[in-house]
Amino acid sequence: MSRIVEFIADETNGKAYKSHKFCFDAELKLPSLSYEDPKEFTIEKQKLGETDDKLKTTKDLSNFAKQLSIEKPLFTYFLDGSRRIYKVDDIEYSQRLFPVVAGQVGVACCQRLSAGEFKKVNLKCFPVLALPSIAVTGQKHEKQYIGHLIDKINKLDKMKRFGVGIHDLLIYKSDLKDGEGDDYMDRGTAKIQDKMIECEKQIVDELAKKNFLNEDNYLIKDGTLQYGTATNSNFKELAVYKSNYRCVVGVSKSFNPEFSKNHKGKSNASAIAQLPLFHRTPAIRYYTSRIGDVHFCIWYVRIREKKYTDSPFSGILKLEKVLVSNDEIEYGLQSSEIDRITANIINERNPVCYGKDQRWANHLYPVYLTESYIKSQYLGDVHFLNLF
Repeated sequence: MSRIVEFIADETNGKAYKSHKFCFDAELKLPSLSYEDPKEFTIEKQKLGETDDKLKTTKDLSNFAKQLSIEKPLFTYFLDGSRRIYKVDDIEYSQRLFPVVAGQVGVACCQRLSAGEFKKVNLKCFPVLALPSIAVTGQKHEKQYIGHLIDKINKLDKMKRFGVGIHDLLIYKSDLKDGEGDDYMDRGTAKIQDKMIECEKQIVDELAKKNFLNEDNYLIKDGTLQYGTATNSNFKELAVYKSNYRCVVGVSKSFNPEFSKNHKGKSNASAIAQLPLFHRTPAIRYYTSRIGDVHFCIWYVRIREKKYTDSPFSGILKLEKVLVSNDEIEYGLQSSEIDRITANIINERNPVCYGKDQRWANHLYPVYLTESYIKSQYLGDVHFLNLF
């Protein structure tokens, strides 16, 4: 029985090398920091991200959080995306070697029905493959060719026997220009990451169209809301994006403190590290052209006592909200709305996943449950690698 990669090589006039297969995410690497912050954004100096222009220091929300703890939580929906990356072989084209990058993409949204009851609202979980563009060069109808190739792969006896199918065949650039530092593995990984983000957007769009998201039923999106550049960004698309994310808050567990600035453009890292428990920073306004003319309100809150954490930024979350209306863009988000969001975030901190995840201090438990649910849907690494 021929391997899937060998079949792809035969179909695309390449040569498979039977290279070492491994899960990229599970490989032992030197310790490193991974941040969720995008790099392409600009702070709007002298402009606060909220209407209270007298707030210059941190704000204590512990009492407000206690008051809201007896009310219905603001957050009803919880969205998280995950991907697992594998190198499954190398293929030769024109005397050059390119990695075949595979991935398991998972995106889920869970809904809280009661204090201890959650249900799945949406789940997208599927395998994908990333190949170099040279593999499809010369094909007159590239999209159709890729579609036919996916169909052929999924009709293989091995795929039928395992009961799985490749959902998408993603294409990464096979030309490296001078000065470009990323390698082919990074390019394939980026394509799989983009696919995951696309699924996240689709789920938010579906929730918004069904009117599930409103002033009393917010969604927490794990990670930043500052997505990458849209390929066909236009006014209509931008308006839809703002409308869809009106009741969505981005919550980042990891962030680069060096990117954080105050309204004067100076580093805010020390102030964030010294945040007292249940205090938030003043909100700052950011601008990004990554998806068009979009303004964000960003602030930080400490949800865990510093003495119980292992670093100055453990227990601190970065919160983001898209500024939608002209008034919000001009004057910032209402400070009362920021307080309401932050107090509800504080109330989401317990119970904790201590001992299950080294990021426990920065986890909100419903988000942790959603993430765990996604990962439970993955094929085991050995099982997945044996497909190829």
